[in-house]
This record gives sequence, structure tokens and C-alpha cells, in this order.
Amino acid sequence: MTKIKISTDSTADIPQSFCEELNISVLPLTVVADEKEYRDGVDITPQEFYRIIDASKKLPVSSQVASVLYTELFKETWKAGYTDLIQVTINSKGSGTYQAAVLSRDLFYEEHPEAREQLSIHIIDSQTYSMAYGIGVIEGAQLVRQGASVAEVIAHIEEWLAHTRPLFVPLNLRCVKKSGRISPAAAFAGDAIGLKPLITFEEGEARIIGKVRGERKAIAALVEQCQKERRPGTNYALVYGSNQEAFGALKEACAQVMDLPPIAEYPVGCVIAINTGPDMIGILYRT
Repeated sequence: MTKIKISTDSTADIPQSFCEELNISVLPLTVVADEKEYRDGVDITPQEFYRIIDASKKLPVSSQVASVLYTELFKETWKAGYTDLIQVTINSKGSGTYQAAVLSRDLFYEEHPEAREQLSIHIIDSQTYSMAYGIGVIEGAQLVRQGASVAEVIAHIEEWLAHTRPLFVPLNLRCVKKSGRISPAAAFAGDAIGLKPLITFEEGEARIIGKVRGERKAIAALVEQCQKERRPGTNYALVYGSNQEAFGALKEACAQVMDLPPIAEYPVGCVIAINTGPDMIGILYRT
């Protein structure tokens, strides 16, 4: 009998309530600030990390999921009698996590050749970030609960990933400038005149699809772009950082025009906050 396990990494930013309800395993990336290491979402909360980012002169960095965590996950999943493990990872163009998963799978099968016929490990590169793939993971886990086949679950997740749209607005450009998402000259000019970039990811690469002046116009632009692109009736999520006032305005604007409530409203995780800065808002949806 088929028994399917769903797993991902901490950059999917899936709220803990979904992980507990749907039996989703989450492997943490590591973030390093002021020469101290933290496991994302395990040793430190997003809100605690926001304060570290704001206080740090040097931008924190992140590193991929440790291979030993994959080895432990594969072994535990196999021993628990699962026939299939579906692992969805952070964008391979921004992290070595996908490559680490593939290598760890090969080593696992070398060390446990008898597991090769008993546990199929399916590794999917999301090519994106945060709940842009987290929603796909949640929906995949829901399908598992409903009795869907492995092929059906993988097809659904891959179809979601092919049409997902993360849309972020950093309201302060300090971290974006340091992370390289926007050139220093452009970031300086943007700060000086109050321009806010709308950033998305296409085929794993960051892309600025527009610039607006001021927070109010940034919120309006987020909602307008979502309305224009989002497939009606599909799940979406709202993400926020340290700016609760801006998030409140975004939430209110969405409530007035969207056909469904968001599947989640969540604080941006540590890894994403390094690149966008904690002073940010965003919408993640399906086109």
C-alpha cells in the first residue's frame, strides 16, 4: 500500500499549524549573524531575527540545509514504512539546498541499498521562495490526506510551481541593496525619492516589475497586480515583516476586493528577511 510523506525546508515559511495538521516535515536552513549560527525557525523566531538584522552593521547570511538532516529524514521516513517521500526545496539558483538533497539521496541509497526498492524519494526544485512554494506543499499534503496517488500529488505541486507568483515590496532598501537584489546606486536613488520596487521571481531569478513612490501606492500596486494576475478561486497568502501598520493596510485592501480570504497571514522567515529586509510586505498567489 502506498504511504506518502511530504517534506520541505524552512524557507517555505509554512506556519506551524499547517505542518502539525498535515504532517509536513520541515528541515531548517541556517542563518548566521554576528558570527552566531541559528537554525531558521528552530533557534530563533522571525521577529527576533528582525531585531538582529536592524542592529547589525553587516548583513546576516544563510546556508543550505545540512546533509545530515536529509540523511536523518530519509532514514526515519524509510523506517516508518513510507513508500514515497516528496521533498520540495528552496530555489536552487539561490541556495545549495536542492543539490544537497540530491546528493544526500544518492548517499542514502548507497548506504542502504535495500531501501531503494522500498522508498522512492522525489526531490522538486521549487525555483522560488517562501509560501510561493509553501502553498503548493500545503495543497500537496492535503491531497495526500484525501488519498491521491504519488503521481497526482507531484503533478499538482509542479503545476502550482509553474504558475506561482511571489510579489514583495521592501519598504526600506538597506537589505535589498546589500543582498544585491538592487544595485547600490539604484537603491540610493530609490531611498532618496521614496521609490519602492515590486520584486518577483521568474525562472528562479529576481525581477523588478515596477516601482512606485510611497507606502500607500506600494500597497495599491501589490493588490492591483494580484487582481490582474491571480487565478480566481485559488489560494493566496499575505506576508509581513516588522511594519504592522503597512501590513494592516494591505490586509484591509485585500479584504475589499478578493474573492477568498488568504490561506495564511504570516511573518516573513529569517532567510527571506535577509534579502528583503524586515520592513516589507507581500502577496503570494497563483497566476
